[in-house]
Amino acid sequence: MIFALPYRDDNPTVRDPIVTYLLIGLCIGAFLWELGQDERAVLYSYGMIPARLFGLWHPRGLQLLPAWATLITSMFLHGGWFHLIGNMMFLWIFGNNIEDVLGRLRFLLFYLCCGVIAALAQAFSSFGAHVPMVGASGAIAGVLGAYLLLYPKANVYVFVWIVIFFKRVTIPAWILLGLWFAMQLFSGLDRTIGTPGVAFWAHVGGFVSGAVLITLFRPRSLTLLQPPRSRSFTTVPPAAFTGRPTSHGGSVPPVGPAYRRRPGFRE
Repeated sequence: MIFALPYRDDNPTVRDPIVTYLLIGLCIGAFLWELGQDERAVLYSYGMIPARLFGLWHPRGLQLLPAWATLITSMFLHGGWFHLIGNMMFLWIFGNNIEDVLGRLRFLLFYLCCGVIAALAQAFSSFGAHVPMVGASGAIAGVLGAYLLLYPKANVYVFVWIVIFFKRVTIPAWILLGLWFAMQLFSGLDRTIGTPGVAFWAHVGGFVSGAVLITLFRPRSLTLLQPPRSRSFTTVPPAAFTGRPTSHGGSVPPVGPAYRRRPGFRE
């Protein structure tokens, strides 16, 4: 059995990621609210349903909002604990750096735009489907696409567990995020259109939109394809998780010049 879990990156930030915290809090709050509601009513009232969005289907008693509004509400709902936790973990790891360079208001607008485009990508991929789509995955995929263009050589700390052995490994973002995108793309191409399950085309649409929009939203002083700040593929034994000293000093050794924030990044 092999289990791998990313849990943070090596990119420093200057400002506190208030909007990232807010988005995580809203998603958790919405999910806790969902637990006390009728699941079908929530999904069909606030989830994005392609057939309803395009005016092909009008479910009685469940049209609490205009169909276009579900492009927004759907990205704050989740279908289960694992769905929620997985999405929030990726937003926690990568969202703070994108918010840091864009500023809070621009990051919020960027996030919502990616979420809407992702939902539309899923809707067009299954034009007449009656299956509701919920989840922040599409918007977060946009954050991942932006991160890949800005910090492809940044290292992501991954907890790897193989049977009874576990280590912390640093993996370049371009490998981790590139593999993730490839999996979404091929899974989407392999899936029968309109069937329930993972909204792979929302992931693809969100990722591509994030990669495109970051070139428009980013400060002009920030160049794409930033250099690495630590060595890749460095492994650390379990003692690193407890704070005990290791042969690597308990952390990944730095590489390159010290990180300095360039002017013009604040709002």
